[in-house]
Amino acid sequence: MDQIRNLDLPIVSANVRALAPDGTPPPDAPDWIWGVDHPYLHGWFAPTAREYAADDLIVDGDLPADLYGAYVMNGPSQRFAPANRYHYYDGDAMLRAIYFRDGKASFRQSWIRNEAFVVEDIAGKSIWPGLAGPYNPMLPGSPIKDSSNTDVIFYAGKLLSLWYMAGQPYDIDPLTLETKGREKFNGKLNHSLSAHSKVDPRTGELFFFTYGNEAPYMRYGVASPTGELLHDVPIDLPGPRSPHDMGLSANYAVLHDLPLFGDPDILAREKRRVIRFYRNVPARFGVIPRRGASADVKWFEAEPCYILHIVNCYEDGDWLHQIGCRIPNPERPLDPADGKLAAAMSYRRRIHELYRWSFNLATGETREAKLDDLNTEFPRLNPWRLGYPSRLAFNQFLPPPGGPGLSGRCQTFDALVRYDTDTGAYQRWDYGAGVFGAESPVAPKKGTSPADPEDAAYVVTFTTDTNDWRSYCLVFDAADITRGPIARVHIPHRISAGFHTSWVPGEQLWS
Repeated sequence: MDQIRNLDLPIVSANVRALAPDGTPPPDAPDWIWGVDHPYLHGWFAPTAREYAADDLIVDGDLPADLYGAYVMNGPSQRFAPANRYHYYDGDAMLRAIYFRDGKASFRQSWIRNEAFVVEDIAGKSIWPGLAGPYNPMLPGSPIKDSSNTDVIFYAGKLLSLWYMAGQPYDIDPLTLETKGREKFNGKLNHSLSAHSKVDPRTGELFFFTYGNEAPYMRYGVASPTGELLHDVPIDLPGPRSPHDMGLSANYAVLHDLPLFGDPDILAREKRRVIRFYRNVPARFGVIPRRGASADVKWFEAEPCYILHIVNCYEDGDWLHQIGCRIPNPERPLDPADGKLAAAMSYRRRIHELYRWSFNLATGETREAKLDDLNTEFPRLNPWRLGYPSRLAFNQFLPPPGGPGLSGRCQTFDALVRYDTDTGAYQRWDYGAGVFGAESPVAPKKGTSPADPEDAAYVVTFTTDTNDWRSYCLVFDAADITRGPIARVHIPHRISAGFHTSWVPGEQLWS
């Protein structure tokens, strides 16, 4: 820590141009924002530094008495002026949590104080360069900051924050949002964890994966409901890969080896990842028994693609079905107007399609089919159905790139979409012009179980209105979102854009 404290690194000027009319920062954004022209630092994306707690929030409508638990969102909120070209994934981790109990709502917002946050807090400025580089080999740990800003899950009575490039998990108190320290599974975890590790709500077990630049390039494991490491095995891959999610069914996990990964020559020469899409390399999916060994993995090939997020996996006889949001072509054309940001911006302008892959565990056959081509992502389902047959998915609609305004230039969440994944049919509820949402978890009604109907639940989402900078939490009936929100909770201060979310049942919070 002393070595880090004494570093005196210059702040490199960011790409500064005149601000676009729709990129004006909100009034509570940090002052340094005005010197940095970056679409993912303005408007809906502008960081907020406020930490606070508020009780007895104002509610339009009535909160259902059986809405019982907490909706928690992790995401980036850049604290200091970037040390170099900013990337949307670089921001410091900020948790936002709204708690529902007895028909009332309260709210907390707090930084995740992981190791990198503390180091920069002491320095009073950004130290690590962002994902866009250039990298500094003198810096400790990863060449870029492990911000822990990607995912948040509830496991073994605590929140765990996780990073998308596989970082150190952090233990956070679910009621106070206080960062307790690294999660080490009672001292037995000796590697990183990736975002999108899965907690099975029926067993309480955690199923995880991680990946890296050196062999073994992937690991898979299981931890007990009480935080004990039970299973941890290497997974054979042909080289370093960049998976983002995994699947979980009743008896298996599904691991991803996808043809979007770092250029091996640049990785060997410069020790950094420059991502390429290899169009002639098939997508591969490794099906492993929940407690399986490396030799037990069965690999299935499919059409080349990339996948950010899975809806669900479930078994049907010899078949294992995986439903997710497929990116058929993750490499998008560069826009010269983006200047030095062009490469980073192009990868954010993705087109997704709801898709099903089916793997026959007896014959090795793969079948795949597009379910719908509406551009949606960040899917959520009723947690009781994780790993078991399900029909409902609640996604965010992303306007196709190239349109007018912020939504055409950046990835914004403009509408909530309720899919029937058996048929591809959907309901849609638009947030409104200039209003953007958040990943929307499903909150099973208090007292429900896996035996109850899939739509015996609510869907919750944060929204921020860039017309007046007010934020809300909307509550929908999962049975029919076209009715609009049945309740709207006023959040005292603006919420900036986030990444991933969790629903924490009240029975596990306040038991």
